Amino acid sequence: MHDVKDGAVARPSTLSRRTFLKTAGVVGAAAVLPMNAGSVGAAGRPEELATVLDISQCIGCGACVEACREINGHKHPKPEKPFPEMFPKRVQAEDWTERRFTDDRLTPFNWLYIQTAAGEWNGKPFELHIPRRCLHCQNPPCANLCPWGAALRQADGIVRINEKICLGGGKCRDVCPWEIPQRQTGVGLYLDLMPRIAGNGVMYKCDRCYQRVAQGHEPACIEVCPMHIQHIGPRSEMLELARKLAADMDGYVYGAEENGGANTFYVSPVPFDVLNATLQTGPGRPHLKPVQDVMAKAENLTWALVAAPLAGIAAGLLTGARAMAQKESGHE
Repeated sequence: MHDVKDGAVARPSTLSRRTFLKTAGVVGAAAVLPMNAGSVGAAGRPEELATVLDISQCIGCGACVEACREINGHKHPKPEKPFPEMFPKRVQAEDWTERRFTDDRLTPFNWLYIQTAAGEWNGKPFELHIPRRCLHCQNPPCANLCPWGAALRQADGIVRINEKICLGGGKCRDVCPWEIPQRQTGVGLYLDLMPRIAGNGVMYKCDRCYQRVAQGHEPACIEVCPMHIQHIGPRSEMLELARKLAADMDGYVYGAEENGGANTFYVSPVPFDVLNATLQTGPGRPHLKPVQDVMAKAENLTWALVAAPLAGIAAGLLTGARAMAQKESGHE
């Protein structure tokens, strides 16, 4: 458990900031270079980073949400209107520009939000706040199955979307067990290709502040948390910490096994199926159910093996197309 003195909550002694910085430094050079998804734990690959969130300590203040918006605001979409009419017409635009300050779900402008679970467990009432965002899976279906190579997994375990070549087709959201990525229409490369049929915008989600991590800094949400509920470090250390925290509170861990293993671990004093039963879930509001390994399905594994080389080629072609479009438009 955390030591509490004068209202301050200290970080667990098992977490070493030095260790995090050392790991971030080791993988930093590789982290800024996109990598397509591959087998986890391949020989010679530095250990990936993971986070632990002790939700028993979260007060739901929203400081992490505000910090995420501030630090990553320059990455948020800047759509052009009017939007091209899509073909076929059943394809609908997804526009969040008038709702850009929405903070009770995930959107292209809000990559992290606070989910609240309230109910009764073991005869006692509970109310727990859960910061929700991408879990950065070890074997992410979004990166493995993106036909254009726009979703990628870095050597440090961060899963992100390359907004420069994403066409907004939404495959990443379709295959994500939590449907995390969110689309904004009217932005991105599709406008320069075939705007009526070549996509529908760009998909957005948490990228774990990858530029900050590459420089040895913590993600903004971790740095500003007044309760220090979240920690980051090598996955093996974070998993050990999560299990220790759970043991200390006679609690539970979510994320260690879900979808074959994620790089985000939630620790709760209340079982996650109990929490999930009380949550408001739906588009932009992910669940906390058990999740089977999406990439273990034969059809997905086959698709990944066949399509991975093609996705790499597609990513290269799209990168070239973007450069040409920018040159013609006079932009950098």
